[in-house]
Amino acid sequence: TDDLSPVSRRLRPGMLPPAMTGSPYAHARILSVDTAAAKALPGVHVVLTGEDVPANYTGPFIEDQVALAKGKVRYVGEPIAAVAADTLAIARKALQLIDFEFEELEAVFDPEEAMKPGAPILHEDRDSYPCPIPLPTEHLNGCAMTEFVEGDADKAWAECDVIVEGVYETPAQEHMYMEPSSTVAEVDAQGKLTIWSSMQSIFRIQKLVARATGLPMSKVRVIAPRIGGGFGGKCETTNQPLTAFLALAAGRPVKMTLSRDDDMTITKTRHATRIYIKTGAKKDGTLVAREVRAYLDGGAYADETPLVTSVLAYFSRGPYRIPHHKVTAWGVYTNKVRAGAFRGFGNPQATFASECQLDEIAEKLGIDPIDLRIKNAIREREPWLGGQPVDSGSLVECLEKVREASRWRERRMIGKNIASRGKKRGVGVSVAAHISGMLASGAHVRLNEDGTITVNTGAVDIGEGADTVLAQICAASLGLSLDQINYANPDTDASPYDYQTSASRTTYTVGVAVREAAERVKEEILKHASEMLEASVEDLELRPGGRVGVKGAPDAELPFAAVAGRSLFVTGGPILGQHSWVFESEKFDPKRALIRGFAYDGNGVFTYCAEVTEVEVDMATGKTEVIETWIAQDVGKALNPSACEGQIQGAFAQGMGYGLFEEVVFDQGRHVNPTMMDYKVAGSLDTPYGIRTILVENPAPKGPFGAKGVGEITLVAVAPSIVNAIGHATGVRLRKIPATPERVLGAMIAAGAAD
Repeated sequence: TDDLSPVSRRLRPGMLPPAMTGSPYAHARILSVDTAAAKALPGVHVVLTGEDVPANYTGPFIEDQVALAKGKVRYVGEPIAAVAADTLAIARKALQLIDFEFEELEAVFDPEEAMKPGAPILHEDRDSYPCPIPLPTEHLNGCAMTEFVEGDADKAWAECDVIVEGVYETPAQEHMYMEPSSTVAEVDAQGKLTIWSSMQSIFRIQKLVARATGLPMSKVRVIAPRIGGGFGGKCETTNQPLTAFLALAAGRPVKMTLSRDDDMTITKTRHATRIYIKTGAKKDGTLVAREVRAYLDGGAYADETPLVTSVLAYFSRGPYRIPHHKVTAWGVYTNKVRAGAFRGFGNPQATFASECQLDEIAEKLGIDPIDLRIKNAIREREPWLGGQPVDSGSLVECLEKVREASRWRERRMIGKNIASRGKKRGVGVSVAAHISGMLASGAHVRLNEDGTITVNTGAVDIGEGADTVLAQICAASLGLSLDQINYANPDTDASPYDYQTSASRTTYTVGVAVREAAERVKEEILKHASEMLEASVEDLELRPGGRVGVKGAPDAELPFAAVAGRSLFVTGGPILGQHSWVFESEKFDPKRALIRGFAYDGNGVFTYCAEVTEVEVDMATGKTEVIETWIAQDVGKALNPSACEGQIQGAFAQGMGYGLFEEVVFDQGRHVNPTMMDYKVAGSLDTPYGIRTILVENPAPKGPFGAKGVGEITLVAVAPSIVNAIGHATGVRLRKIPATPERVLGAMIAAGAAD
């Protein structure tokens, strides 16, 4: 959105720079606020506090958020005031002149502590917030609870020859997209608000800004420019409502770009979790029972915690046949910045606990970790947790391919014996399942007068290459080259609806809409050409370069431009294709499982990956280096193989950071490392050269040309593959990530394994 700056200044004279300030307390009441001095400062146009914005609460599930805190603050940094002025310096000076009086309240920072009797309540009015799903009754700090029960785990433990249990912890992780949250808002003479913003859904932002401001959706237009990343951090709102309020109050354009510090302090993180898990198996490795209790730190506002809680519970069994399974997952309010959607949506946390514990079981039984996974892997049409049949059985194929490519058995045998400069090597394996395809999408495809095509969807490309693959789908449907396809910019005033760029859904869900819309255009082209060439439709074919001709007659053909001219000026009218649909999954089976609190009823198209990672651990310092990794992933059909490989490689790098060094550190609720200097992400020197990708093609019957989602699943399996490799190298089992040198060394010292 920063790319709009020169355009905004030239075409939108008078655009104001804003500044905002946040709460100094993790939990406090706002007793009074005095803005008189700030408003009197020359050059100030607007001063806003919570008293100046309507009590129109928003949120994807629980509507508990406002643009500026009203009556109470719930985390350090929560926006409490904003100013728009002639210059940024004036705006910042005005903020210093606002006088707030607070009454500090007891705060709670741990989700388990927040669920105990007597814990301070963050949202006393929680039950009055609009919410489409039942809220937990056990404690007001619960903002989500999901429970699955299949079989009878309590009785099944007696059938187990080995039982392993433990507590696994995962950190809050920053999205660390390249472009911080940025928004331009402008109100025209008719009172229509237009927003350009860095976001993942034009229609979600339209709805939420309209809800916050009280405007009808028809008075809110949202346009998506090219943006610099999202990873889930720009699902729902960031600074759009606040920028909108400033523009509405000033009557002038306003552009707010968050500093990196502010972006990390006030937007959202991945959910930190604590997961209690217990798994039992027979001597031959057959998994029998599992019980899981998980606590997700949702932060001060619910955001997408109900969905993430449900997804964690849904994948807590892993892609395995475990007949007796019980899981209870809690999403909990705490006095920290909110947590929300992040690549994997709760699955990385569940998979870390599950896959690490599976390696412990394999070790106790003396079974090869890959053999154990193959033995218990879920097959096609077998039921997932909740009874929904799995539509793909490619997990075993992924495991076999990655075992062969990595020379797994050889590396396992020699790994511990490779020692140089006080370092040891190990290899670990992990698998993951995920889904793609959910909710609604639409597409418009139009034949232009010159025979080229314009494609219009509401899907926002956040850097993953969706524009390219959707244009490819259209081009392939009509026999055109990619340079004959124009992909329109997403705009709520012109584009058909798409829910959101998230959940690995865009290629599958929007791709189906594009393919079907292109088919309608193809039908119309053939219909017109049939009359123009005096041949039946069945005798016609599309030819490269945008031509239609008679089969077996090379000279009997017409360019698409001739067909377009006839439809525009002779008969029929413009050739337009459109398709809208909503993904409909198979529902849960209430006879098979007790299910409570699930945020949506159904699943998507299943996909799998298997990963083997080799690491080298310094036995004196605990520092771990990833040497090489092999990833076999079911992509359905690789429509763009290089893009698929790029997604897999990027996801591995992000997952490696999650497993080895990324962690948002809090001190009494205060984010203490909100800069790129203090928050470490994987760089080129950290990421291994050898990220070996194996594209497993198992086409989805209903997907566009068989494609499935690719973007998330790789990351899900990375951290446990690394931790399992550390365990193989050192003999030490870690149950908390990131596996920093201090944690690894501490565990080795405790086990007597350090040099």
